[in-house]
Amino acid sequence: MDPYAKPGERKVGEHRPRIEHVAPKETRRKKRQERQAEKQQVTAERRAIKKSARRHLQRQLERDRAETGSG
Repeated sequence: MDPYAKPGERKVGEHRPRIEHVAPKETRRKKRQERQAEKQQVTAERRAIKKSARRHLQRQLERDRAETGSG
């Protein structure tokens, strides 16, 4: 930023104001909170999948034990 620039010329480059109402939502940058929320959602999904897989394997192990024990 040029310290001797006129007031209207200072808001250029990285610090320029964003025109939010013109850009479509897909091209608009996400805010930090939105990115964090998405990451947390993905993490929660993965956690649920792992939990389900562990439960499934536990049931399968119990079934196998029951089959071998009674046979």
